[in-house]
Amino acid sequence: MSRYDSRTSDPTSYRDRRSDSGFGGSTGYGNSVRSSSSKSDYHASEAPKKVDLDGLPHFEKNFYIEASSVVEMTDREVEEYRKRREITVEGRDVPKPVKSFRDVGFPDYVMQEIAKAGFTEPTPIQSQGWPMALKGRDLIGIAETGSGKTLAYLLPAIVHVNAQPILSPGDGPIVLVLAPTRELAVQIQQEATKFGASSKIKNTCIYGGVPKGPQVRDLQKGVEIVIATPGRLIDMMESHHTNLRRVTYLVLDEADRMLDMGFDPQIRKIVSQIRPDRQTLYWSATWPKEVEQLARKFLYNPYKVIIGSPDLKANHAIRQHVDIVSENQKYNKLVKLLEDIMDGSRILIFMDTKKGCDQTTRQLRMDGWPALSIHGDKSQAERDWVLSEFRSGKSPIMTATDVAARGLDVKDVKYVINYDFPGSLEDYVHRIGRTGRAGAKGTAYTFFTAANARFAKEVIAILEEAGQKVSPELAAMGRGAPPPPSGHGGFRDRGRGFGGGRSWS
Repeated sequence: MSRYDSRTSDPTSYRDRRSDSGFGGSTGYGNSVRSSSSKSDYHASEAPKKVDLDGLPHFEKNFYIEASSVVEMTDREVEEYRKRREITVEGRDVPKPVKSFRDVGFPDYVMQEIAKAGFTEPTPIQSQGWPMALKGRDLIGIAETGSGKTLAYLLPAIVHVNAQPILSPGDGPIVLVLAPTRELAVQIQQEATKFGASSKIKNTCIYGGVPKGPQVRDLQKGVEIVIATPGRLIDMMESHHTNLRRVTYLVLDEADRMLDMGFDPQIRKIVSQIRPDRQTLYWSATWPKEVEQLARKFLYNPYKVIIGSPDLKANHAIRQHVDIVSENQKYNKLVKLLEDIMDGSRILIFMDTKKGCDQTTRQLRMDGWPALSIHGDKSQAERDWVLSEFRSGKSPIMTATDVAARGLDVKDVKYVINYDFPGSLEDYVHRIGRTGRAGAKGTAYTFFTAANARFAKEVIAILEEAGQKVSPELAAMGRGAPPPPSGHGGFRDRGRGFGGGRSWS
């Protein structure tokens, strides 16, 4: 039996979720449980004037016991392991990383799902993040997309839920995961369902653009885990379809993206409804000042783990080609590039605007290319259908705005094309990061115009850090030289064109 399967001596306080899917056996908050939290645990840098926890029940959040193999690791071994896996840590009493799933001591039903998924060893963020999260402390995780961070917070969440009193009718969730986009929220839900099913942990996904009815029904039945976008969650709270009184495990996923999208007021409103001695896990791919300020407000004495360099850099498994073009060259360049690379593999093309997405997709289809588009103005049903067609390979070319740049987890995207250069270097790194995932190789092509010249130096730095070639034209632009005349440059022929491109329907 796992060391996380222990229960309080009060047999009515908990249920075995693997054998009971109903409410039953609990009076909600009424049952006392062993406490690892107290009033003195909460000392935020911007703490409320007075935090009264006297009316709130204690809850369990520290579940971590080091395995003997971890205890035996010397400081030097720990340092060498972190260095090899590019793990940087900050904080008080940071636990040692775990090298194998067995070292974590997850319950058998979680280990069975890990084995079924075919995972061989924890990713760097899981190796260090799991001990941190299981200790019940607040956590800041800085890691690029595709690093395995979803399971880094979901598996401890499952352990956390199974140690709490079961839900009573009218109770809200125990775990709340906030995500910036519908697509990311749905992907998180898929993982929560896969790994939570064996212990009968129920979840629902709350997001806009679809009818509320099914979401309301899920909330009314009772779910332990809610994955939500901020706007729809506030709508559900204000309509009294749910509440956050029972939330003791809060996750903010892709916090930087949520701030980019203007969700700061909604996040603050939501968090203000959650008990202050909760456990908070705060995930971000980048660490700008705004993200840090929000973390200071919401987290107390957190661990911080950074995977890779804290400086912005691209995945080294991605070959990057940056070509200087003029605006009116772009479409012809795109077609020539597609003729060169199109072999039935998935190709993701990023545009700046919804209008540009639709226009370019329409033109590509008229020219015989199997393209569909996804952006924020499309209905959820249409977005789901487009993603399904793209994932299956029925339509291997997809144009997208940045709504798909983060959290979009499509396996085997072989090529990313930046038709328009994004508004920030962070978005450039996230866009090209849709390829080269899970150890695979990928290639990114970027059209770079005179209007993007202010980014030239930083793009060159990213290319050089990743060992990529910098074209003479881009190097000159980085030194402040004017762009080459129209018609110059272009991706060189990389092999025989895909002759059958026009036969796609």
